[in-house]
Amino acid sequence: MKNLILLFACLISTNAYAQSHLLPDVPEGAQAVSLFGKALSMPAPSQKMLDNLAVAKADYDADPMDAENIIWYGRRVAYTGDFRRAILIFSEGIRKHPTDARMYRHRGHRYITIREFDRAIEDYEIAATLIKGAEDKIEPDGAPNPLGIPVTSTHGNIYYHLGLAYYLKHDFENSLRVYRMGRDIDLNDDNTASTTHWIYMNLRRLGRGDEAKAALDHISADMNIIEVHNYHKLDMFYKGEVPEEEVLSADPNIPAGASITYGVANWFLYNGEEEKAYNLMEKFINTNSWGSFGFIAAEVDLKTR
Repeated sequence: MKNLILLFACLISTNAYAQSHLLPDVPEGAQAVSLFGKALSMPAPSQKMLDNLAVAKADYDADPMDAENIIWYGRRVAYTGDFRRAILIFSEGIRKHPTDARMYRHRGHRYITIREFDRAIEDYEIAATLIKGAEDKIEPDGAPNPLGIPVTSTHGNIYYHLGLAYYLKHDFENSLRVYRMGRDIDLNDDNTASTTHWIYMNLRRLGRGDEAKAALDHISADMNIIEVHNYHKLDMFYKGEVPEEEVLSADPNIPAGASITYGVANWFLYNGEEEKAYNLMEKFINTNSWGSFGFIAAEVDLKTR
């Protein structure tokens, strides 16, 4: 069965690399089109991003078969805002290394960014199959946190993004299932805080309030959070230990603030305050953070209400 899955993955990856139709058509200069039909483009990257990309490109040019070189080339391209080109680079990586789950993990991430949720799910389901029985490893950060301590792993990122892709399809049962798998890795407090946030939201969207409340038993004020302070703050808000005005002060123009703003909007939604929820989500439409997960989730909810 596994060999059949790998063969299927190889066929998909070859098409993804060779056929441009696997990238949706967009207006010239755009990276994606919003669910409301708006062309989405990115600002010019910083010089630091371009310098980092130049180093990654040089490494790739020196050895274009090396998996690490392909991954970092694709990641650095994505950080400059060229998500479509990054998808093609990771597709090349899949063609060259069809059993390397990391290639699907990174391509799936960028499929989420450009609103190709079904393709993201396909990639992450393949990745989840490939990591079964494999050793998990810490994933190096492209943008290190202030302490320079990576807090995510390959397995954790695959489950996290697969759970997100299902959530964006409003498949809350599958999203819940996958996020629980991610939490069970028990990697660190950052992992617990981020997965608990999504577990809680899925359970509330499914109307399972008692289970959602019990999920917060994993959360406390004294957790050793290195990076995901946004999700920890939301978890503490859900527990009633952070006031509403504090979470409402988040800036949705930045990714961390976008996640908090969406979490609060969702809180209003499943607590029966739909007008407040959707008004808060509408704020995202007027920001430039269209690549953030909070923005994308709000866009989905506004489109499907």
